[in-house]
Amino acid sequence: MDLGIRGKRALVCASSKGLGRGCAEALAEAGVDLVMNARGAEALEETAQAIRDRWEVDVTTVAADIVSEDGRARVLQEAGGVDILVTNAGGPPPGMWSDWGREDFVKALDANMLTPIALMTALMPKMIDKGWGRVVNITSVSVKAPVGVLGLSNSARTGLTGYVAGTSRQVAPKGVIVNNLLPGIHATDRADSLDGAVVKAKGISLEEARAERFATIPAGRYGTPEEFGQMCAFMCSQHAGFMVGQNVLLDGGASNMTM
Repeated sequence: MDLGIRGKRALVCASSKGLGRGCAEALAEAGVDLVMNARGAEALEETAQAIRDRWEVDVTTVAADIVSEDGRARVLQEAGGVDILVTNAGGPPPGMWSDWGREDFVKALDANMLTPIALMTALMPKMIDKGWGRVVNITSVSVKAPVGVLGLSNSARTGLTGYVAGTSRQVAPKGVIVNNLLPGIHATDRADSLDGAVVKAKGISLEEARAERFATIPAGRYGTPEEFGQMCAFMCSQHAGFMVGQNVLLDGGASNMTM
């Protein structure tokens, strides 16, 4: 399918690896030029060069912490008037309700709610001026099915979801389409970390830990960054213009719900 976005320009955050890289790769395949951001300069440039070599699109890299004001300013300066924004940031650490104080919530909100909002606030006006734009916020399955030990993430990402619900309907008449993409567990470093914790806690092998988790997913496997990226690219495409303020769940059926 031709996504109709060849020649557009996108900012993809946290895109040196994992789901962010999957999104950057899929957009590049569709002919989109990229501004890629991540904290680690070496991994970022390595990924960017691989994308340049494979898809022959223009790729600019900005190694910076998108959550910091200085880092975000540097990224926004390079991004300029991008047509597409994909927000993405790692989630806060797990724990119990009794573990967290005010500062823990402030950090979570800053990374997973206020930073995406700041990026949208900075970049959507130029999209509105052009009469076309796409925003995809990578959030989490936890906004539909909260995870007990992820209270910080549940709170911050649900706050972003509420913001998008209202804002997306305000900018849609201007041609700017905003949606959220909610990953379940995918074959990334995050999955390796979670499985490693199970191995340590239960004294079982990595294969056994993964088999246990696979059993909770009707698809019987983890998602891949590649298929996640293709969904993101579709949501950024010309064909997604009637999808407004939606929360698209990509979890292999693990969350048993009707909505």
